[in-house]
Amino acid sequence: MALTGRAGLLAALAAIVVLLAPEPGLVVLAAALVLAALVTADLLLAGGVRGLRFHRDGDRRVRLGQSLVIGLVVDNPGPRRLRGVLRDAWQPSAGAAPRRQALDVPPGERRRLVTTLTPVRRGDREAVAVTVRSVGPLGLAARQRTFEAPWTVRVLPPFLSRRHLPARLARLRELDGRHPALVRGQGTEFDSLREYVVGDDVRSIDWRASARRSDVVVRTWRPERDRRVLIVLDTGRTSAGRIGTAPPGFGPGFAPDSGAPGSEADAGPGPGRGRGAGSGAGSGAAGWPRLDWSMDAALLLAALAARAGDRVDFLAYDRAVRAQVSGASRTELLSSMVNAMAPIEAELVESDAAGMAAAVLSRARRRCLVVLLTDLNTAAMEEGLLPVLPRLSARHLVLVAAVADPRVAEMAAGRGTAEAVYDAAAAERLRGERREVTATLRRQGVEVVDALPEDIAPALADAYLALKAAGRL
Repeated sequence: MALTGRAGLLAALAAIVVLLAPEPGLVVLAAALVLAALVTADLLLAGGVRGLRFHRDGDRRVRLGQSLVIGLVVDNPGPRRLRGVLRDAWQPSAGAAPRRQALDVPPGERRRLVTTLTPVRRGDREAVAVTVRSVGPLGLAARQRTFEAPWTVRVLPPFLSRRHLPARLARLRELDGRHPALVRGQGTEFDSLREYVVGDDVRSIDWRASARRSDVVVRTWRPERDRRVLIVLDTGRTSAGRIGTAPPGFGPGFAPDSGAPGSEADAGPGPGRGRGAGSGAGSGAAGWPRLDWSMDAALLLAALAARAGDRVDFLAYDRAVRAQVSGASRTELLSSMVNAMAPIEAELVESDAAGMAAAVLSRARRRCLVVLLTDLNTAAMEEGLLPVLPRLSARHLVLVAAVADPRVAEMAAGRGTAEAVYDAAAAERLRGERREVTATLRRQGVEVVDALPEDIAPALADAYLALKAAGRL
């Protein structure tokens, strides 16, 4: 049962009457009895809520930054008309609106209400509860009950780096020799013979074929196809820090959902709740977690490699396998990857580099390109990845991609105050350690891509194309 504001107003008016009455005691008793009778009558005449039935419909997937509509059908099997208010409670990060809706369902009929979700975080966003308040005809009291109407929406990564894909595909066509400008493709797989034209490299002339044809012909090449690319996403503690600036149209990061049961909060523990997105630099820090920037780069690389004819697999690992995609076709690759990435959050533990290497070697028995998206943290690299890299580089071509923090470069340029000078010295030391780690990796035959958050995706794609052009895959 719930009392409305109208009941409170009526009680206030009764109090004024009591103050003016010659015998307040009798007036108080009479007013209380009248008010109780009216509230009781209102409750008895209000539509019942106990037998209500609910059914949801709508999409179950949406990209971060987009909106979707979820329908809620309310079925009233009772004998009285139900008038009141309904509150459809979701996790705060689901961005549900409106929070409350008027409800009017005649007996034996049903009504459909619509809730618009605009999620602000990746992962699975769940409906918490539906609360219905049925108000009586006098508007003094209401019957209220909370129901479960489960529904889960998976919020997928936005893949903002998709805008870089057309330019990289154009470069890929140049490598394949299919560009309208007839740029000669480079690579290690023989493609065809054609007549020599001015500007061709004389080293590409096929002298035997030229002798047979009595004309000068050159060999054309194409990049290798049907190679394998294994993308490994480090989901350990170093991937939790927030860096850079949130892309336009996306919030700068949000605190973990919290609250009591029955409120618009998390219904319980689960993927994407209370971990990762709120760790790093703090819930009020600007930017995305390093993990999200790495995911965006992985999606661009996967889309490009698939179009290049290579087979792409995906693995997320810290101390255990968090997600994996293997054997997906070219048409299903991106959808499989974004669906696998959606619930992943950074684990606040040190990644097990030895376990990661073992997981890679068990999945890639033949030579392939292993792309490891991690952080060039000096302590973590020296104690974890550097000792096990020789095992990987002996059998595979390894490329380490890391997202640099732009705040470090800003601090390194500071000279205004004594505090800024100390910050600049610390930033320069950090940059020096990062350069030293990069040099150590390259001495071991490992390719390294170290770029700012907005540049990591195109830089990784360019590195892949460079390896493709050099015939190193």
